[in-house]
Amino acid sequence: MKAIRAALARRRVVMLIGPRQCGKTTLAREFLPETSANYFDLEDPLSLARLDEPMTALGSLAGLVVIDEVQLRPELFPLLRVLADRKGYEGRFLILGSASGDLLRQSSESLAGRMETLTLRGFSLGELGASVAQRHWLKGGFPLSYLASSESDSVAWRKDFIQTLLQRDFPQWGVRTPAAALWRFWTMLAHYHAQVWNAAEPARALGVSESTARRYLDLLSDAFMMRQLPPWHANLRKRQVKSPKVYIRDSGLLHQLLGIRNERDLFTHPKLGASWEGYVVEEVLDVVRPDEAYFWATHQGAEIDLVLRKNGRMLGAECKRTDAPRMTPSMRVALEDLELERIVVIYPGKKRFALAPKVEAVPLDELPDGELFGAAE
Repeated sequence: MKAIRAALARRRVVMLIGPRQCGKTTLAREFLPETSANYFDLEDPLSLARLDEPMTALGSLAGLVVIDEVQLRPELFPLLRVLADRKGYEGRFLILGSASGDLLRQSSESLAGRMETLTLRGFSLGELGASVAQRHWLKGGFPLSYLASSESDSVAWRKDFIQTLLQRDFPQWGVRTPAAALWRFWTMLAHYHAQVWNAAEPARALGVSESTARRYLDLLSDAFMMRQLPPWHANLRKRQVKSPKVYIRDSGLLHQLLGIRNERDLFTHPKLGASWEGYVVEEVLDVVRPDEAYFWATHQGAEIDLVLRKNGRMLGAECKRTDAPRMTPSMRVALEDLELERIVVIYPGKKRFALAPKVEAVPLDELPDGELFGAAE
Protein backbone atom coordinates (compact mmCIF):
# COMPACT_ATOMS: atom_id res chain seq x y z
CA MET A 1 0.00 0.00 0.00
CA LYS A 2 2.71 2.47 1.02
CA ALA A 3 4.78 1.75 -2.11
CA ILE A 4 1.76 2.27 -4.39
CA ARG A 5 0.85 5.57 -2.71
CA ALA A 6 4.44 6.79 -3.05
CA ALA A 7 4.55 5.77 -6.73
CA LEU A 8 1.24 7.53 -7.47
CA ALA A 9 2.63 10.68 -5.88
CA ARG A 10 5.61 10.53 -8.27
CA ARG A 11 3.96 9.42 -11.51
CA ARG A 12 0.74 9.91 -13.44
CA VAL A 13 0.72 6.20 -14.34
CA VAL A 14 1.63 3.30 -12.04
CA MET A 15 1.56 -0.30 -13.27
CA LEU A 16 1.09 -3.12 -10.75
CA ILE A 17 2.06 -6.45 -12.30
CA GLY A 18 2.10 -10.01 -11.03
CA PRO A 19 0.52 -13.42 -11.60
CA ARG A 20 -3.22 -13.97 -11.68
CA GLN A 21 -4.89 -14.34 -8.27
CA CYS A 22 -1.92 -12.93 -6.35
CA GLY A 23 -3.93 -10.09 -4.79
CA LYS A 24 -3.53 -7.18 -7.24
CA THR A 25 -7.27 -6.55 -7.58
CA THR A 26 -7.83 -6.80 -3.82
CA LEU A 27 -5.07 -4.25 -3.28
CA ALA A 28 -6.45 -1.90 -5.95
CA ARG A 29 -9.88 -1.98 -4.33
CA GLU A 30 -8.30 -0.56 -1.18
CA PHE A 31 -7.68 2.58 -3.23
CA LEU A 32 -10.89 2.60 -5.25
CA PRO A 33 -14.09 0.49 -4.92
CA GLU A 34 -15.04 -1.55 -7.96
CA THR A 35 -18.43 0.22 -7.97
CA SER A 36 -16.73 3.51 -8.80
CA ALA A 37 -17.13 4.99 -12.26
CA ASN A 38 -13.32 5.25 -12.29
CA TYR A 39 -12.85 1.47 -12.00
CA PHE A 40 -12.52 -0.58 -15.21
CA ASP A 41 -12.22 -4.38 -15.12
CA LEU A 42 -11.39 -5.47 -18.66
CA GLU A 43 -12.84 -8.93 -18.03
CA ASP A 44 -16.21 -7.28 -17.31
CA PRO A 45 -18.37 -6.76 -20.45
CA LEU A 46 -19.78 -3.55 -18.96
CA SER A 47 -16.31 -2.04 -18.55
CA LEU A 48 -15.42 -3.09 -22.08
CA ALA A 49 -18.56 -1.43 -23.41
CA ARG A 50 -17.70 1.79 -21.54
CA LEU A 51 -14.30 1.74 -23.26
CA ASP A 52 -15.68 1.47 -26.80
CA GLU A 53 -14.76 5.16 -27.04
CA PRO A 54 -11.75 5.20 -24.68
CA MET A 55 -10.82 8.87 -25.01
CA THR A 56 -14.39 9.88 -24.16
CA ALA A 57 -14.54 7.41 -21.25
CA LEU A 58 -11.17 8.27 -19.69
CA GLY A 59 -10.56 11.86 -20.76
CA SER A 60 -13.23 13.37 -18.53
CA LEU A 61 -12.32 11.48 -15.36
CA ALA A 62 -10.57 13.09 -12.39
CA GLY A 63 -8.75 11.50 -9.47
CA LEU A 64 -7.53 7.91 -9.44
CA VAL A 65 -8.54 5.64 -12.32
CA VAL A 66 -8.00 1.85 -12.03
CA ILE A 67 -7.75 -0.35 -15.14
CA ASP A 68 -7.60 -4.07 -14.28
CA GLU A 69 -6.22 -6.77 -16.63
CA VAL A 70 -4.81 -4.14 -18.99
CA GLN A 71 -2.99 -6.78 -21.07
CA LEU A 72 -6.38 -7.51 -22.69
CA ARG A 73 -6.44 -4.01 -24.25
CA PRO A 74 -2.82 -3.04 -25.05
CA GLU A 75 -4.10 -0.37 -27.46
CA LEU A 76 -4.93 1.73 -24.36
CA PHE A 77 -1.24 2.47 -23.70
CA PRO A 78 -0.84 5.21 -26.35
CA LEU A 79 -4.03 6.86 -25.05
CA LEU A 80 -2.67 6.82 -21.50
CA ARG A 81 0.46 8.56 -22.78
CA VAL A 82 -1.66 11.31 -24.35
CA LEU A 83 -3.64 11.81 -21.13
CA ALA A 84 -0.52 11.71 -18.94
CA ASP A 85 0.98 14.53 -21.03
CA ARG A 86 -2.17 16.66 -21.22
CA LYS A 87 -1.89 19.92 -19.34
CA GLY A 88 -4.58 20.35 -16.74
CA TYR A 89 -5.59 16.67 -16.74
CA GLU A 90 -6.29 15.70 -13.13
CA GLY A 91 -6.44 11.93 -13.42
CA ARG A 92 -3.87 9.36 -12.27
CA PHE A 93 -3.87 5.76 -13.43
CA LEU A 94 -3.26 2.55 -11.51
CA ILE A 95 -3.13 -0.19 -14.13
CA LEU A 96 -3.00 -3.89 -13.26
CA GLY A 97 -1.50 -6.59 -15.45
CA SER A 98 -1.09 -10.35 -15.16
CA ALA A 99 1.55 -10.76 -17.85
CA SER A 100 4.92 -9.20 -18.55
CA GLY A 101 6.81 -9.69 -21.82
CA ASP A 102 4.85 -7.99 -24.59
CA LEU A 103 2.76 -6.11 -22.02
CA LEU A 104 5.81 -4.42 -20.52
CA ARG A 105 7.39 -3.77 -23.90
CA GLN A 106 4.23 -2.03 -25.12
CA SER A 107 3.89 0.04 -21.96
CA SER A 108 7.57 0.97 -21.76
CA GLU A 109 7.56 2.13 -25.37
CA SER A 110 4.35 4.15 -24.97
CA LEU A 111 4.87 5.45 -21.44
CA ALA A 112 8.64 5.84 -21.15
CA GLY A 113 9.43 8.33 -18.39
CA ARG A 114 5.78 8.61 -17.38
CA MET A 115 5.15 5.30 -15.61
CA GLU A 116 6.47 3.43 -12.56
CA THR A 117 6.17 -0.36 -12.38
CA LEU A 118 5.68 -2.36 -9.16
CA THR A 119 5.58 -6.16 -8.92
CA LEU A 120 3.33 -8.18 -6.59
CA ARG A 121 3.92 -11.88 -5.93
CA GLY A 122 1.34 -12.96 -3.35
CA PHE A 123 2.12 -13.56 0.32
CA SER A 124 5.80 -13.47 1.25
CA LEU A 125 7.33 -14.95 4.37
CA GLY A 126 8.15 -11.41 5.46
CA GLU A 127 4.43 -10.56 5.46
CA LEU A 128 3.31 -13.76 7.17
CA GLY A 129 6.08 -14.26 9.74
CA ALA A 130 8.60 -17.03 10.33
CA SER A 131 6.22 -19.10 12.49
CA VAL A 132 4.25 -20.21 9.39
CA ALA A 133 7.23 -20.90 7.11
CA GLN A 134 6.43 -24.61 6.82
CA ARG A 135 2.86 -23.98 5.72
CA HIS A 136 3.95 -21.21 3.37
CA TRP A 137 6.58 -23.43 1.75
CA LEU A 138 4.10 -26.28 1.26
CA LYS A 139 1.11 -24.28 -0.02
CA GLY A 140 2.86 -21.36 -1.69
CA GLY A 141 2.05 -17.67 -1.55
CA PHE A 142 -1.16 -17.41 -3.57
CA PRO A 143 -3.70 -16.12 -1.02
CA LEU A 144 -6.48 -18.60 -1.84
CA SER A 145 -4.06 -21.53 -1.69
CA TYR A 146 -2.35 -20.44 1.51
CA LEU A 147 -5.61 -19.51 3.29
CA ALA A 148 -7.50 -22.66 2.25
CA SER A 149 -9.07 -24.34 5.26
CA SER A 150 -7.63 -27.78 4.43
CA GLU A 151 -4.82 -29.34 2.41
CA SER A 152 -7.35 -30.83 0.00
CA ASP A 153 -8.95 -27.42 -0.59
CA SER A 154 -5.53 -25.90 -1.26
CA VAL A 155 -4.66 -28.69 -3.69
CA ALA A 156 -8.01 -28.26 -5.48
CA TRP A 157 -7.46 -24.50 -5.83
CA ARG A 158 -3.99 -24.93 -7.29
CA LYS A 159 -5.21 -27.56 -9.75
CA ASP A 160 -7.97 -25.22 -10.92
CA PHE A 161 -5.53 -22.30 -11.14
CA ILE A 162 -3.23 -24.23 -13.49
CA GLN A 163 -6.11 -25.35 -15.68
CA THR A 164 -7.59 -21.84 -15.86
CA LEU A 165 -4.26 -20.25 -16.74
CA LEU A 166 -3.59 -22.69 -19.57
CA GLN A 167 -7.13 -23.13 -20.92
CA ARG A 168 -8.57 -19.62 -20.50
CA ASP A 169 -6.00 -16.95 -19.68
CA PHE A 170 -3.34 -17.81 -22.25
CA PRO A 171 -5.86 -17.95 -25.14
CA GLN A 172 -7.26 -14.56 -23.98
CA TRP A 173 -3.72 -13.14 -24.18
CA GLY A 174 -3.35 -14.38 -27.74
CA VAL A 175 -1.35 -17.56 -27.05
CA ARG A 176 -2.19 -20.21 -29.63
CA THR A 177 -0.22 -23.09 -28.10
CA PRO A 178 -2.49 -25.99 -27.06
CA ALA A 179 -3.11 -26.13 -23.32
CA ALA A 180 -2.23 -29.84 -23.19
CA ALA A 181 1.22 -29.18 -24.67
CA LEU A 182 1.93 -26.40 -22.19
CA TRP A 183 0.72 -28.56 -19.28
CA ARG A 184 3.10 -31.38 -20.27
CA PHE A 185 5.95 -28.91 -20.64
CA TRP A 186 5.23 -27.22 -17.29
CA THR A 187 5.06 -30.60 -15.54
CA MET A 188 8.42 -31.48 -17.08
CA LEU A 189 9.85 -28.18 -15.88
CA ALA A 190 8.87 -29.12 -12.32
CA HIS A 191 11.42 -31.94 -12.56
CA TYR A 192 14.05 -29.51 -13.90
CA HIS A 193 13.32 -27.04 -11.08
CA ALA A 194 16.57 -25.49 -9.72
CA GLN A 195 18.62 -26.91 -12.59
CA VAL A 196 20.49 -25.24 -15.44
CA TRP A 197 18.21 -24.93 -18.46
CA ASN A 198 18.89 -27.20 -21.42
CA ALA A 199 16.25 -26.86 -24.15
CA ALA A 200 17.36 -30.02 -25.95
CA GLU A 201 16.10 -32.53 -23.37
CA PRO A 202 12.49 -31.28 -22.96
CA ALA A 203 12.31 -30.61 -26.71
CA ARG A 204 13.18 -34.24 -27.47
CA ALA A 205 10.73 -35.52 -24.85
CA LEU A 206 7.88 -33.43 -26.28
CA GLY A 207 8.78 -33.94 -29.93
CA VAL A 208 9.20 -30.21 -30.61
CA SER A 209 12.10 -28.02 -31.69
CA GLU A 210 14.44 -26.38 -29.19
CA SER A 211 13.17 -22.96 -30.25
CA THR A 212 9.61 -24.10 -29.46
CA ALA A 213 10.70 -25.33 -26.02
CA ARG A 214 12.35 -21.95 -25.36
CA ARG A 215 9.17 -20.18 -26.47
CA TYR A 216 7.10 -22.28 -24.05
CA LEU A 217 9.51 -21.33 -21.24
CA ASP A 218 9.25 -17.65 -22.13
CA LEU A 219 5.44 -17.84 -22.11
CA LEU A 220 5.40 -19.23 -18.59
CA SER A 221 8.03 -16.69 -17.51
CA ASP A 222 5.95 -13.83 -18.91
CA ALA A 223 3.00 -15.09 -16.83
CA PHE A 224 5.20 -14.96 -13.68
CA MET A 225 5.07 -18.74 -13.32
CA MET A 226 8.77 -19.37 -14.04
CA ARG A 227 11.96 -17.59 -13.05
CA GLN A 228 14.92 -17.74 -15.41
CA LEU A 229 17.87 -16.82 -13.19
CA PRO A 230 20.70 -15.65 -15.46
CA PRO A 231 24.32 -16.77 -15.01
CA TRP A 232 26.96 -14.37 -13.74
CA HIS A 233 30.04 -14.15 -15.95
CA ALA A 234 33.28 -13.20 -14.27
CA ASN A 235 36.49 -12.44 -16.14
CA LEU A 236 38.17 -15.71 -15.21
CA ARG A 237 40.25 -18.39 -16.85
CA LYS A 238 37.53 -20.91 -16.07
CA ARG A 239 34.76 -22.31 -18.21
CA GLN A 240 31.59 -20.88 -16.72
CA VAL A 241 28.00 -22.03 -17.16
CA LYS A 242 26.22 -19.68 -19.57
CA SER A 243 22.62 -20.96 -19.50
CA PRO A 244 20.02 -19.78 -16.97
CA LYS A 245 18.73 -21.75 -14.03
CA VAL A 246 14.98 -22.33 -14.04
CA TYR A 247 12.61 -22.22 -11.07
CA ILE A 248 8.86 -22.49 -10.67
CA ARG A 249 8.35 -19.29 -8.74
CA ASP A 250 5.58 -20.43 -6.40
CA SER A 251 6.45 -23.44 -4.23
CA GLY A 252 2.77 -24.45 -3.98
CA LEU A 253 2.45 -24.72 -7.76
CA LEU A 254 5.72 -26.66 -7.90
CA HIS A 255 4.36 -29.14 -5.37
CA GLN A 256 1.09 -29.41 -7.29
CA LEU A 257 2.92 -30.29 -10.51
CA LEU A 258 5.10 -32.82 -8.64
CA GLY A 259 2.07 -34.50 -7.01
CA ILE A 260 3.05 -33.35 -3.50
CA ARG A 261 -0.10 -32.93 -1.39
CA ASN A 262 1.14 -32.74 2.20
CA GLU A 263 4.25 -32.46 4.37
CA ARG A 264 4.84 -36.22 4.36
CA ASP A 265 4.89 -36.23 0.55
CA LEU A 266 7.25 -33.26 0.58
CA PHE A 267 9.79 -34.65 3.02
CA THR A 268 10.03 -37.99 1.21
CA HIS A 269 10.17 -36.55 -2.31
CA PRO A 270 13.45 -36.63 -4.29
CA LYS A 271 12.97 -32.95 -5.20
CA LEU A 272 12.91 -31.86 -1.54
CA GLY A 273 16.27 -30.09 -1.76
CA ALA A 274 15.41 -28.41 -5.06
CA SER A 275 12.07 -27.24 -3.65
CA TRP A 276 13.82 -25.74 -0.64
CA GLU A 277 16.33 -23.96 -2.89
CA GLY A 278 13.62 -22.41 -5.05
CA TYR A 279 11.59 -21.34 -2.02
CA VAL A 280 14.57 -19.69 -0.35
CA VAL A 281 15.67 -17.99 -3.58
CA GLU A 282 12.28 -16.27 -3.89
CA GLU A 283 12.26 -15.18 -0.24
CA VAL A 284 15.83 -13.84 -0.37
CA LEU A 285 15.03 -11.83 -3.51
CA ASP A 286 11.90 -10.47 -1.81
CA VAL A 287 13.83 -9.37 1.30
CA VAL A 288 16.99 -8.03 -0.33
CA ARG A 289 15.38 -6.57 -3.49
CA PRO A 290 18.73 -6.53 -5.27
CA ASP A 291 19.56 -4.34 -8.23
CA GLU A 292 20.62 -7.49 -10.09
CA ALA A 293 20.43 -11.22 -9.31
CA TYR A 294 22.34 -14.14 -10.84
CA PHE A 295 23.68 -17.60 -10.07
CA TRP A 296 27.26 -18.65 -10.77
CA ALA A 297 28.73 -21.99 -11.74
CA THR A 298 31.81 -23.32 -13.49
CA HIS A 299 32.28 -26.52 -15.44
CA GLN A 300 34.86 -27.50 -12.80
CA GLY A 301 32.06 -27.76 -10.22
CA ALA A 302 32.25 -24.48 -8.29
CA GLU A 303 28.88 -22.79 -7.87
CA ILE A 304 26.81 -20.46 -5.72
CA ASP A 305 23.02 -20.23 -5.74
CA LEU A 306 22.69 -16.42 -5.76
CA VAL A 307 25.05 -13.61 -6.69
CA LEU A 308 23.42 -10.30 -5.78
CA ARG A 309 24.40 -6.76 -6.67
CA LYS A 310 22.92 -4.26 -4.21
CA ASN A 311 23.96 -0.61 -3.85
CA GLY A 312 27.37 -1.38 -5.29
CA ARG A 313 27.94 -4.41 -3.03
CA MET A 314 28.53 -7.91 -4.38
CA LEU A 315 26.89 -10.51 -2.12
CA GLY A 316 26.32 -14.24 -2.26
CA ALA A 317 23.68 -16.59 -0.88
CA GLU A 318 23.52 -20.38 -0.63
CA CYS A 319 20.37 -22.40 0.14
CA LYS A 320 21.15 -25.52 2.18
CA ARG A 321 18.53 -27.85 3.62
CA THR A 322 20.78 -29.34 6.27
CA ASP A 323 20.89 -29.17 10.06
CA ALA A 324 24.54 -28.09 10.18
CA PRO A 325 25.81 -26.24 7.10
CA ARG A 326 29.55 -26.21 6.54
CA MET A 327 32.04 -24.16 4.58
CA THR A 328 32.50 -25.70 1.14
CA PRO A 329 35.23 -25.41 -1.51
CA SER A 330 32.67 -23.74 -3.82
CA MET A 331 32.14 -20.94 -1.30
CA ARG A 332 35.89 -20.36 -1.01
CA VAL A 333 36.24 -20.22 -4.78
CA ALA A 334 33.27 -17.86 -5.11
CA LEU A 335 34.63 -15.51 -2.43
CA GLU A 336 37.98 -15.30 -4.18
CA ASP A 337 36.98 -15.35 -7.84
CA LEU A 338 33.89 -13.14 -7.60
CA GLU A 339 35.29 -10.88 -4.89
CA LEU A 340 32.11 -11.20 -2.83
CA GLU A 341 31.78 -9.02 0.23
CA ARG A 342 29.82 -11.66 2.14
CA ILE A 343 28.10 -15.02 1.71
CA VAL A 344 25.11 -16.14 3.77
CA VAL A 345 23.97 -19.76 3.92
CA ILE A 346 20.21 -20.01 4.53
CA TYR A 347 19.31 -23.17 6.42
CA PRO A 348 16.32 -24.47 8.45
CA GLY A 349 18.04 -24.31 11.86
CA LYS A 350 17.62 -21.87 14.73
CA LYS A 351 21.09 -20.34 15.34
CA ARG A 352 23.07 -17.80 13.38
CA PHE A 353 26.81 -18.53 13.37
CA ALA A 354 29.97 -17.88 11.38
CA LEU A 355 31.32 -20.59 9.08
CA ALA A 356 34.44 -18.66 8.05
CA PRO A 357 35.50 -15.05 7.58
CA LYS A 358 32.82 -13.36 5.44
CA VAL A 359 30.60 -16.49 5.54
CA GLU A 360 27.68 -16.93 7.93
CA ALA A 361 24.92 -19.49 8.42
CA VAL A 362 21.54 -17.76 8.80
CA PRO A 363 18.27 -19.49 9.84
CA LEU A 364 15.32 -19.14 7.48
CA ASP A 365 13.40 -17.77 10.47
CA GLU A 366 15.54 -14.61 10.39
CA LEU A 367 14.68 -13.73 6.78
CA PRO A 368 11.56 -11.72 7.69
CA ASP A 369 13.73 -9.47 9.90
CA GLY A 370 15.44 -8.17 6.76
CA GLU A 371 18.94 -8.19 8.31
CA LEU A 372 20.30 -10.86 6.02
CA PHE A 373 23.57 -9.14 5.08
CA GLY A 374 23.71 -6.64 7.90
CA ALA A 375 24.21 -2.90 7.68
CA ALA A 376 23.83 -0.99 4.40
CA GLU A 377 21.72 -3.76 2.90
